[in-house]
Amino acid sequence: MKILITGAGGLIGTELQTVYRGHDLLLATRGEARKPEQITWSAEDGFKPEDLERLEGLDAVIHLAGEGISGLRWTDDKKAAIRDSRVKGTKALVNDLFKLEKRPTVLVSMSGIDFYGDTDDEVKTETDKAGDTFLAEVCKGWEAEARRAEDAGIRTVILRTAMVLSSKGGALATMLTPFKFGVGGVVGSGKQWMCWITLDDIVRVIAFAVDNNELRGAVNATSPNPVTNEEFTKTLGEVIYRPTFLPLPEFAVNLALGEMGQTLLLESRRAIPKRLTDIGFEFKLPTLKEALEHVTK
Repeated sequence: MKILITGAGGLIGTELQTVYRGHDLLLATRGEARKPEQITWSAEDGFKPEDLERLEGLDAVIHLAGEGISGLRWTDDKKAAIRDSRVKGTKALVNDLFKLEKRPTVLVSMSGIDFYGDTDDEVKTETDKAGDTFLAEVCKGWEAEARRAEDAGIRTVILRTAMVLSSKGGALATMLTPFKFGVGGVVGSGKQWMCWITLDDIVRVIAFAVDNNELRGAVNATSPNPVTNEEFTKTLGEVIYRPTFLPLPEFAVNLALGEMGQTLLLESRRAIPKRLTDIGFEFKLPTLKEALEHVTK
């Protein structure tokens, strides 16, 4: 297959390159293209006009690109970068796909479980409405731009992705440091729900979405077993044989990290992958303990 991947240098994109080794890959890069498989792309302007010919005859596009949402406090500039990299970037990509004579069969575009906002204890499936948080608004705009590809006859799958568990990077890699030193603990009340998926399984979901012609529209790309922060903390401590008795109070999260901390650490995300399970997808690592044992070994 001939496949274009944006965001190919990130955690998921790097793993996808391994999965699709031997296929004809085009890797969109924001910098100068230094390898034959690379092609210059920007969220603002898309591809250079002279490069569009390289996109002819694509079988699939996997759109992963987006500004990281974690780190320090969200400034106005950071929030604009988060929004624009996703909404404007997807708009630019789809506009370029419209220009092709031979368009790809499928576009798999990322979104996030954040689409549902703060879910409290309510379980969310793909038919539920969007929330009203900053990230929910970003996801709505992001998805709307991806859905335009359907107008060009491109089957479009939008993966609402959860926190990806991997020791190679991402949120878990950041968490492991304090936990390994015995200073990990429950965040806030610990009752907030967390959605998660392993790197192995998110890559399998993406490949499944590329291959399965029945799948289109929004799909929750998350383990079928969300957990509370308290359960996540306890399980991680057990798996790496470390105590988890030092809590991080809500006021400390808000004081240190502001809106970003409130959103990412204290709000609930409780979604399940109803469409994937209904269509017969089987998760390799569906429960948290086996997932953490796998990624931390």
